[in-house]
Amino acid sequence: MSEREGHSPVIRMRGIQTRYGPHWVHQDLDLDVYRGDLLALVGGSGAGKTTLLRQMIDLQRPDAGSIELFGEPLQAGPRAERFARRRRAGVLFQQGALFSAFTVYDNIAFPLRECGGLHEDEILAMVMSRLELVQLKPQHAMLMPAQLSGGMIKRVALARALALEPELLLLDEPTAGLDPERSARFVELIRSLHEGLGLTVVFVTHDLDTLSALANRVAVLAEHRILATGSLEEVHAVDHPFINNFFRYRSAVGERDETEEAGS
Repeated sequence: MSEREGHSPVIRMRGIQTRYGPHWVHQDLDLDVYRGDLLALVGGSGAGKTTLLRQMIDLQRPDAGSIELFGEPLQAGPRAERFARRRRAGVLFQQGALFSAFTVYDNIAFPLRECGGLHEDEILAMVMSRLELVQLKPQHAMLMPAQLSGGMIKRVALARALALEPELLLLDEPTAGLDPERSARFVELIRSLHEGLGLTVVFVTHDLDTLSALANRVAVLAEHRILATGSLEEVHAVDHPFINNFFRYRSAVGERDETEEAGS
């Protein structure tokens, strides 16, 4: 079968071309994301990973190429139809991107209020359920972002991304800035949500520990295109200079950090 397990992709990108001024970011890039994936998008700095993530849900448009979301062209149909399609995806932005003037409660309630049609008591119930999903307590709802630890910011941002009960979750560097213990706990939370809610997850990461603990598929972005996709073992087996250097360098950094930690 040409499609994985006979199913159409949740995201289908073909011939994507993106440039900033004279500089190419993507050229003739193809990528498929399938239902149930935990797909890691990796590559060098400036390779266009976050740009690609944003393009998947029309937060940014490529210069050329086609994108299908849930089997339909991303920009097909009237405005209400496009909006409904994008509501089926949630996004955790890098560093959380919480509204600093809003409480935790109002940050999570924001997308629910934007959609309209819900009474405040319904919003209250949904916000509290999302807090519980990300393992935060009701009393955390009245805190301001400045009062939160880095790990709590990630969890609040994740709760907001889950506010509209999405099928697709996009995560930009979900463990960046977290210490190893908090990072491991956050990865476990994402894994449990993926399984419990039946999510499809795409995440950008540069961290090999996060990659190996979370991803069931990997897509390597370099040379303006996707060089390889597959399991971590399959991607490791691809003989390409960038892939060899990327994994060798990341592994060496990890081993050095472990040695330094053991000696401290």
